[in-house]
Amino acid sequence: MKASFKTRYEPDKAAAAATVTANAGDFKLRASMTEATVINGPSLNGLSLALEKPGFFIIDYNVPKKDFRFQFMNTIRVVDKPLNMTYIHSKGDNRTILDGTLVLDSTNKVSANHVLGTENSKLKYTYVHGGLTTFEPSYDLGKNAWDFTMSRRVYGDDVFRATYQTTSRNLGLEWSRSSKLNGAFKISASVNLADERKMPKLSAETTWDFEM
Repeated sequence: MKASFKTRYEPDKAAAAATVTANAGDFKLRASMTEATVINGPSLNGLSLALEKPGFFIIDYNVPKKDFRFQFMNTIRVVDKPLNMTYIHSKGDNRTILDGTLVLDSTNKVSANHVLGTENSKLKYTYVHGGLTTFEPSYDLGKNAWDFTMSRRVYGDDVFRATYQTTSRNLGLEWSRSSKLNGAFKISASVNLADERKMPKLSAETTWDFEM
């Protein structure tokens, strides 16, 4: 069994979540909860359960909402290139998402995402330079807008990431580190360049993983 504990801090609030995962042959059983599950006494608020067969499917059940979410994965080959496909359906809001990623080679891949019954479609190109720097321009067909992401891995465990959304003019910066010994953390800052005050929003996350 494995367990993880995650906390998130913002200037005006804090949140926490915990996940326990157990292996059952080819399957994984997972239970997740938030601080809402234990504050003011044990309750079902924030509790979710999942059954997963890695690489094939994930079934999530939101206990308080009595809502199922189904995710199915498959890989086929197109012109001798792997195409990773994902089908996601949320029963509660009757929403279906189709997602596909065509891996051209070790440094280039193209992704597409579409919400059925809507004009919400996105295209994304990913390029990895030298195994350390990643460029990801994406185009939202519904909004007719571009978004840009660039990340750089340094010192092995550290990743610096910058994002820019052209529609909202929102600029985001992020520093994250993942270590098996010391856990993981992420520090984020975002600022809306269209805002006259341009006050940044700050947040910090920490994650610890445990073997049980």
